Parts: sequence; C-alpha cells; structure tokens
Amino acid sequence: MRLILSVIIGFGVSLSLGPLLIPLFRRMKFGQTVRQVGPESHMKKQGTPTMGGVLFLLPLAFAIPLLDRSSPLAWSLVFLIFGYGAIGFADDYVKIAYKRSLGLRAREKLLMQIIVAVIFVWLAEHFGSAHHAWVLPFGLRPWDPGIWYGPISVLAILGAGNAVNITDGLDGLAGGAAAIGTAFFAYLGVSSHDMALAVVSLVLIGGLVAFLRFNLHPASIFMGDTGSLSLGAALAGSALISHTVLLLPVVGLLFVVETLSVILQVISFKLTGRRIFRMSPLHHHFELTGWTEERVVTVFWVVAMCGAAVAWWLRIPTQI
Repeated sequence: MRLILSVIIGFGVSLSLGPLLIPLFRRMKFGQTVRQVGPESHMKKQGTPTMGGVLFLLPLAFAIPLLDRSSPLAWSLVFLIFGYGAIGFADDYVKIAYKRSLGLRAREKLLMQIIVAVIFVWLAEHFGSAHHAWVLPFGLRPWDPGIWYGPISVLAILGAGNAVNITDGLDGLAGGAAAIGTAFFAYLGVSSHDMALAVVSLVLIGGLVAFLRFNLHPASIFMGDTGSLSLGAALAGSALISHTVLLLPVVGLLFVVETLSVILQVISFKLTGRRIFRMSPLHHHFELTGWTEERVVTVFWVVAMCGAAVAWWLRIPTQI
C-alpha cells in the first residue's frame, strides 16, 4: 500500500500543482532565457516559465512524512535532492532576475554542490549498512572502495547532477530519461525490500510522469536547473544507498553520452579547430541534421531504456 500511495501522491500533487504554478510563474515573469548560441528554432521558447522542477520535488515533502518518516536514509536522500534543487533554484533565479543565460558563477555552483554532496555521503555512511562494498557485474565479488568511498561518491553525485543538467535541452528529454533511470532504482528498492529507496523513487516517478504532462513538446514549463540538478543527484544518491555506484554510468547511459559529446566537442575544437558535431550536446546535433524535436526525444528515451535494461542484466545475480 505504501508503494502504491507513493506513486499516487507523486502523480496527484504534481498534476495539481501544474495549473496553479504555471500561470503564477508567467505572471511573475519567471521565463526561460534562451542562449543565443543554441539552435535558432529554440528562440520561440523564450519566456516559457522555468523552475518547473518544483512540480516533482514538492510531492516528496508531502509523501515522506506520511509514508517513511522514520527512515533516516529516506530523509538523507530527500536532503540531497532538495539541496541540489535549491542550488538549481538559485541558479534559475539569477538567470531570471539578471537576464543571464548562464546563471550562477561556475565556482559558486560547484562549491555548493560539493558541500551538499559531502554532507549526504556522511549521512549515507552513518545511517546505511555497515559495509561499503559496491556491486560488480556478472555476480563478481563486490568491491570495497575503502578510503576512496567518499571521493568517488562525491564525484558520482557531482557528475550525475551536471550530466542531467546538460541533457535538459529539449521538451521532455531529461524528465523522461530521468524517470526511466529512477524506475531502475524503484524496482531495485522493491525487489531488495529497501523501502527508503523504493518510496523516494516511486514518488519521483509519479511526479515526473505528471510533470511530463506539462513538459512534452510544446512545453508549458521547463524544469530548469531546479529540476535537472535534483534529478541527477537523486540518481546518484539512489545508486549510493543501493551500493550500485559502479552501475550508475550504465543506468544513466544517455546522460553519459550527452556529457561525452560536449567534452569531445570542446577537446576537438581546441586541438584542431574543428567540431565533431554540428552542435553539442548531442541532441542539438540531431536537431540540426533535420530530426524533429519529438523524434530526438523518442530515440534518446529508447537509449535510456537500453541503459537501464543492461544495468539490470549486469547486476544479476549479485545481491548485497
């Protein structure tokens, strides 16, 4: 019943908030500032309300006190998600208030992300299981990172948060892909009787499905950094408390590919003066080759599904 209620609360609260917050954000002029260097077709999205991540974050504030209030791990994961959501909210606000498409300064943003990640890793270590062994593929003996537990965990959170942020460039793309990755952890939580992981994941899934009602093309609202940073942190935090950090790059295959496309583009241009892709991240490249936005999103969702399916196959029959 708790699992069913998790989805219902996530979906119901998010769906109810949409018609209330979207007009409010429009009146407050919380509109997206579209970067001039992006595809020309995206200029028509200028002014679309952003900060839509609150639609799928607020359900957690209702659900956890009702369904899992005694679980320190659930609260730890919610702290991480809301912490990164708050950083994203501040970034979105700077973009809106000062009409700066890049938001907070990179150093400020990174420092805040590191602080929140370090606190969460300590909480996860303190309230989690007594060992740190991480699942390896194909039933291999789990690996204990030892002194590297903290640094790798923090890097995983930073990487996942910013990878989802990079992927959030088309209507429904990041939200749908994150829902797929979160479904992996929801099923993992249910199958291993980890209620903290299952409840938080299912609330997020319900919220994301409702959010996509407003975010699919043509989007009525964007998730902004408020949503993208929090979703990446949620995926990494879920991997950490479920001991599947080493499978996170496979679960989030699409986010890894999108991030690599940016890295390769920058390296290639600096070394040779040439670009590998017409534009990075990769979703913009396919847009400029003539694919419709809906086609790019659909194909990329399939890639995300393949990553989650492969990750599940790799972890069999390992159980910690």
